[in-house]
Amino acid sequence: EVQLVESGGGMVQPGGSLRLSCAASGFTFSSYDLSWVRQAPGKGPEWVSHIYTNGDIGYYADSVKGRFAISRDNAKNTVYLQMNSLKPEDTAVYYCNARGVTTTLEFLEVWGQGTLVTVSS
Repeated sequence: EVQLVESGGGMVQPGGSLRLSCAASGFTFSSYDLSWVRQAPGKGPEWVSHIYTNGDIGYYADSVKGRFAISRDNAKNTVYLQMNSLKPEDTAVYYCNARGVTTTLEFLEVWGQGTLVTVSS
């Protein structure tokens, strides 16, 4: 079964840190570009960060630059989002996303179920 499973969310005080993980299964993880996307209550989705198959960083949203860091471990089929100096406006459900092409040359996009991050004092 093709799936992404996020973990690591929770409640943290402003200024704190969290590390999100997203474990993949059912597809060739190393061949897929990966992203973190978040959706705050009552708002639309925001693309937070993107990392290419070779580990190059493609994108950070201006709102998280200098505070968040995306990384991937292809040996563990896992992508991470290290979040530091968290702010209340970082409160959202965080989703991981994988995009790539299958061995049969079909486009595949996979979404995780999301993990809730709440930043509050």
